Amino acid sequence: MPKLIHYPLCPFSRSIRLALAECGIDAELEEERPWLWRRVFLELNPAGTLPVLQDDDGNALAGTYAVSEYLSDTGVDASPDSRAFAFFPGGAKERGEVRRLVDWFHGKFEAEVTSYLLEEKVYRRFDSRNGGAPDMELVRAGKANLRYHLRYIGHLVDERNWLAGQHLSYADLAAAAHLSCIDYLGDVPWDEDDVARDWYARIKSRPSFRPLLGDRIAGITPPESYADPDF
Repeated sequence: MPKLIHYPLCPFSRSIRLALAECGIDAELEEERPWLWRRVFLELNPAGTLPVLQDDDGNALAGTYAVSEYLSDTGVDASPDSRAFAFFPGGAKERGEVRRLVDWFHGKFEAEVTSYLLEEKVYRRFDSRNGGAPDMELVRAGKANLRYHLRYIGHLVDERNWLAGQHLSYADLAAAAHLSCIDYLGDVPWDEDDVARDWYARIKSRPSFRPLLGDRIAGITPPESYADPDF
């Protein structure tokens, strides 16, 4: 059985957990706290980032880009059902749009929203070396930027069935993974865009999402709506 080294509130880890579940792949989960910079983990991934996927032979793939491309290349997302999840569905143009949006959420959204809120409200709380009270200026900046991104999601889905086109793709899972982490903190203003909210509700109601809704972090209780598919 493959092993996924992750942290429950790491959006990159969550995107791969969702993808594995969508493909029907069972994986052992091993929690890693990235702020600890443990030597044994750095030997697997010198960058110190999550997730890391280990295959049955112990070979390690580090980071969402490497893992998602590897899984796509192995064909684990192949399905006769055109409505099923695929990492990068369609022709070259369609696949390019999926990758653009994956980069948007794992890059731009992470830099402008997720990193501010998670690092200040979660990671700083547990990091004994670099911890302390959250920087509320950064928290406010992350919340303000989130409104813009929600409107962009609404704009995309208003013209398409899913974020990148007509098929559920890795772009949807990347976006939902980031939003789910922020939703755990109760910081998503779902009334900002009804189309974005309806899109997230579709993702949230999928069986692949249920394990994420059961995640809990000691000392941080999510709002009741977090685990409710009909939020």
